[in-house]
Amino acid sequence: MYLRHTTVRKNGKAHTYWRLVRSVRRGKKVEQQTVAQLGELDAAGRARAKRWARRITGRGEQREFFEEEPSEQSVAVRLDQVRLERSRAFGDVWLGWRLWQALELDRLIEKLEPEGKETAPWATLAAVLCVGRLCEPSSELYIAENWYRRTALEDILGLATEKVNDDRLYRALDHLLPHKARLEQHLKKRLGELFALDYDLLLYDVTSTYFEGLAEKNEQAARGHSRDHRPDCKQVCIALVVTREGIPLGYEVFRGNRVDVTTVEEIVETMEQRFGLAQRIWVMDRGMTSKENVDWLQRTGRRYLIGTPKVEMKRYREQLIEKKDWREVRDGVEVKLCAGPEGQEVFILCRSRERQQKEEAIHRRFIEHMETGLQSLERRIERSKQPIGRDEVWEQIGRLRERNTRAAGRYAIELEDEPSLPAGFRLKWTVRPEWDDWSRCSEGCYVLRSNVTVWTPEELWRTYIQLTEAEAAFRIQKSELSLRPVWHQKASRVQAHILVCFLAYVMWKTLEQWQVKAGLGNSPRTVLDELRTIQSTDVVLPTAESPRRELRLRCVVRPDRSQAALLDRLGLRLPERLKIPLAGPEM
Repeated sequence: MYLRHTTVRKNGKAHTYWRLVRSVRRGKKVEQQTVAQLGELDAAGRARAKRWARRITGRGEQREFFEEEPSEQSVAVRLDQVRLERSRAFGDVWLGWRLWQALELDRLIEKLEPEGKETAPWATLAAVLCVGRLCEPSSELYIAENWYRRTALEDILGLATEKVNDDRLYRALDHLLPHKARLEQHLKKRLGELFALDYDLLLYDVTSTYFEGLAEKNEQAARGHSRDHRPDCKQVCIALVVTREGIPLGYEVFRGNRVDVTTVEEIVETMEQRFGLAQRIWVMDRGMTSKENVDWLQRTGRRYLIGTPKVEMKRYREQLIEKKDWREVRDGVEVKLCAGPEGQEVFILCRSRERQQKEEAIHRRFIEHMETGLQSLERRIERSKQPIGRDEVWEQIGRLRERNTRAAGRYAIELEDEPSLPAGFRLKWTVRPEWDDWSRCSEGCYVLRSNVTVWTPEELWRTYIQLTEAEAAFRIQKSELSLRPVWHQKASRVQAHILVCFLAYVMWKTLEQWQVKAGLGNSPRTVLDELRTIQSTDVVLPTAESPRRELRLRCVVRPDRSQAALLDRLGLRLPERLKIPLAGPEM
């Protein structure tokens, strides 16, 4: 990554605008991709960034692990023997620790797990697990045997590498898990303070994560609908509730074969018991919709905005065909408001040009596959010299329909008697024109329903589209934080693994919000990857004194220009020196 600038003249004055760019290879070409617009990098911008940094971190400059200012003294050094030792990754784990402190998780867990006789405090080990999950997601064994010793966390946390082993990390998971509810309550309060969050709208979705291994002792592990396309593996389902900004509020873990629609009442009541009975609006996709759930939400006075099953559109065929009363809410997206039968609900008809093109292409592909299969079966029946049973043919038709469900209803298929053929029948199929008519009418369309009747259709649609924040939360946890697959076999360790991923995701979203406020886009991984190359190292200075001795200074490498711009925009200042802990007994 490097800095580029553009100079613009306004009213006789020259303004220099900086941006952070990186080179991305696409095939044989290398393109410059803008990571963040840094603006003018003026004093006012830096002051605003520092104010935000103080608000988020709130702990000054953390002098507790910096080297104290040395007293002035001089000593002769053998310049020909100066060397560097103990190079460690510093920048990313330092930022991870600042995020951990910004969320005040260090203070909370120290209170929940007060330090006892153990040589490695459980609160510190919990920080190791979560910072590791954020910076370089990996197993507890990898953290203990490889990752931790390559980072400067030993200096930042004051926890010697020798004290971090896989057994202690596993036990740290066991100590962390009982505090799940307390952690969620604390994070709701803290995130609300940091970013002035509004919890009036909650987005709810369900995903799954699969196991590597048999998971025989885990009662929640079961085979079900796999969002990871791993039906061969057992899994658990995770229900996540996030705010409109995608900030996680809480989650629950269900048995792997639990159907989404059966989780609604439990999740809504659990979140209300934990965070209060505020008049929130629950936003859910059509996978959560059933008559029973809608009746329950209405009966209990809860407000909702939910997607509806595809079959619900047939009730609005005439409204879909009519060209009046449609409103464009975004380029290529139109909505129409329809009153519910009793006036207590509204239904929002939506159609998207991009979605229409996608569904049209899908239908066309399935139609081609279906007709190719029917034609092949038709030729086989006509050319066969051996009798073919009708049951065998119907089985093949059934398999063809199963493989092409999106177009199976388009065809009326029958077997007509034909004595001239060895099989005694021929295959006859025709296209149902009403299927094509409905397909043209409904492609790209979907229906929403809500009992929030005072909002405009545009507001309702834009609110529902925010469900992408819940989907993004799952995507980030799975791809960036390695929620999947689950290697743990004990049920409690599986729960603890998911909790650590949840906490790491909260840190991720905190950094993302911080970036947005600082004008650095919304890609935490880019920032973490860029800062990872900032290292701490020991500068060893052999003296010319007699008897000979060596001075050891633990320093942080100065950031390059682009890294300095990132840190400046975030309002952060790297330490220059770190304390070197006194040697103690190895554990």
